[in-house]
Amino acid sequence: MVRSRTPLMLLPAMGCDGQLWARQIVDLAGLAQVEFGDLSQDDTLSAMAARVLASAPPRFAVAGVSLGGYVAMEMVRQAPERVTRIALFGTRGSMDGRPRTVAGQGMLATAPHADPHLSANVSGPAQAMADRVGPVVFERQQRALLARPDISDAIAAIAVPTLVAVGDRDRICTPDDALALSLRIAGARFHLLRGCGHLAPMERPGEVTAVLRQWLRSG
Repeated sequence: MVRSRTPLMLLPAMGCDGQLWARQIVDLAGLAQVEFGDLSQDDTLSAMAARVLASAPPRFAVAGVSLGGYVAMEMVRQAPERVTRIALFGTRGSMDGRPRTVAGQGMLATAPHADPHLSANVSGPAQAMADRVGPVVFERQQRALLARPDISDAIAAIAVPTLVAVGDRDRICTPDDALALSLRIAGARFHLLRGCGHLAPMERPGEVTAVLRQWLRSG
């Protein structure tokens, strides 16, 4: 019996494009029908989520990194009947204790591409993504993220198989941040990626693919 492929929408972090998920797009092709969501054109998380939903299949799984994780949760809020499972990498459940202005973010805004822990084979492609996306889109995404509304209701409404993963070296979303989010979602699985910063799909591609395979096959 041939098992049908799961529609899977992948969403990027700030200042990233499809290269962030390049390995997973290839490695998951036999299991998932993969699409990439565009988060570069809108000024709010709500509008980003609506744009992705407009192009997504009727029902689908969604995985996002950081900004992409917040958009994924907003998609659940807007259309809970359409999202079959959700994976959140480097995603916080709250902005409590974080700067709420672009200036206040300081290095937190640029850390994904200036992280000293990134290896040479990752830092180059990460910077290339940032260059392709450009400063205008990056600032638009940053302002949208800083202005995001409280998502407590969206978190509470998640009732599908959920993966929350984070790098142990992530300085933007710490392991404690991600663990706190996972504890707010009934039945969520928490996964800590060792020796990994904020761009997990690029930094630990094989491990990320493995945990996504397990998540896609979970009940």
